[in-house]
Amino acid sequence: MIRMLALSVLLWVASGCRAQDSPPPLASERSESIQEMLTHPSVAPPPAVTGQQPVLWVSLGAHLGGRGEASPLTLTAASGNLSLKDRSGRQWSAASMQISWRSVPLVTPLALARQVAGPFASFESAERVALRWRALGVAAEVAHPADWEVWAPAGAAVPVDLTVRDWTTRWDSSVEPLLQLPDGGQTLKGPLEIDAPGGLQWEKGVFQGPFRLQRDAYGSWTLVEQVPLERYLEGVVPHEIGAGSPSAALEAQTVLARTWALANSHRFRIDGYHLCSDTQCQVYSDPRQAGSAVRQAIAATQGRLLSWQGKPISAVYHASNGGVMAAGPEAWAMDAQPYLRAEADGDAVWRQRHGLPLDQRSAVASLLAQREGAYGSAHPRFRWTRTLTASGIRQALGASADGLKGPLQLDVLERGRSGRVLALQLSGTEGGAPVVLKLDRIRRTIRRLPSTLFVIEPQGDQRWMVRGGGFGHGAGLSQAGAIDLAWRGWSTERILAHYYPGTVYGPLLPPLESP
Repeated sequence: MIRMLALSVLLWVASGCRAQDSPPPLASERSESIQEMLTHPSVAPPPAVTGQQPVLWVSLGAHLGGRGEASPLTLTAASGNLSLKDRSGRQWSAASMQISWRSVPLVTPLALARQVAGPFASFESAERVALRWRALGVAAEVAHPADWEVWAPAGAAVPVDLTVRDWTTRWDSSVEPLLQLPDGGQTLKGPLEIDAPGGLQWEKGVFQGPFRLQRDAYGSWTLVEQVPLERYLEGVVPHEIGAGSPSAALEAQTVLARTWALANSHRFRIDGYHLCSDTQCQVYSDPRQAGSAVRQAIAATQGRLLSWQGKPISAVYHASNGGVMAAGPEAWAMDAQPYLRAEADGDAVWRQRHGLPLDQRSAVASLLAQREGAYGSAHPRFRWTRTLTASGIRQALGASADGLKGPLQLDVLERGRSGRVLALQLSGTEGGAPVVLKLDRIRRTIRRLPSTLFVIEPQGDQRWMVRGGGFGHGAGLSQAGAIDLAWRGWSTERILAHYYPGTVYGPLLPPLESP
């Protein structure tokens, strides 16, 4: 393999201007005229991801001290002491610190008003709506107070066919951190800078930092780690693909994790950081868990990513595609990307046997009845069956099922080229407006379904047998397929070119525009 070059060019990824050293003023420090018609409390954006050694701001804990949430925050050094410094320059040092939350009255109440679209099942779906809104000249932003939403100023023009709701509130107080000391509590002025030379214990792991405790857009606080990109990968790659995978598969996963992080560093811009650490982003945990094979894969691909027309690609991946790749719009409401396309994923015989489109039920059933010749067929969910019941479906739908009268009926309304279900209708045979689940909402609602590549067989007595293949959305790299191909001797570049045809593997060349 070609020796990887250091990322010596400027990376500029999706985070706007550099964050200010001091946070935006509290509402009590603003004039009444400035407060009018705010959609949310102003939060400084995170710094741009730049330079030869990019640094990501990653949330380890979000919505801390939220309104009605009284749980204290405990910070404990893995060894030695940790130090804390607030905005006023005051400093403290101890092996462990406890921060509780105090409600502080505002001199001038803060009135918030916005239009809200959503919730959406994914960031990708929310961002698509935000882009439509911005095309009208409206400052729409993606937020994640609990689910993905899009926020826009009250009274702004709304895209055609977009359903929104008005939201208003009035805050008479702010939530402030309170450091517990032997002689009482000390109210702190954020953001707080936290250093832990021996590491910070968090969620059964140890993180190196440095760290910040800073405000978000919801009136609560976030614990953020400022982590170099390559160290971030040490905390991601072991959890995305097995550390015992062959080196070419590990390297391919590493390239994708790096690409995804850079392409998505605007994901939580409204809250002043780049990425989260849970399944809404890439799972990031204790970097010390990275073994020698993972560290070698990171070193071997250092500074390299996949790009398309000079930008990091949408580097989506999943566990198993069931023998057929999905196009991006088969998974999410997104624009089609030429490198995310539907295609049978197997040897020449498999591809000839299962030519696309697989938009008929019979073609999908035929594919699901076979596995020989498909890449990644050893995955435990390459083929699966699930039994659905009317009671289970109603429970999954929640309030949406209230209008469905009588026994239920399930109908596939549309399939994509890869055979995946694009629209699933659930209706009551005795009336009521049917519920139609589309794209990623299908799996996120009926969570027992590992993928949307399936056929439905009625079993009578309000039961259905669902026969399917794959685990995940099916777009981009199949981790099971990559492992299979690596054992067959495929190189990292060849695996990536197979799952993302037409993309460029190597250092990213400037300039890179912000989304």
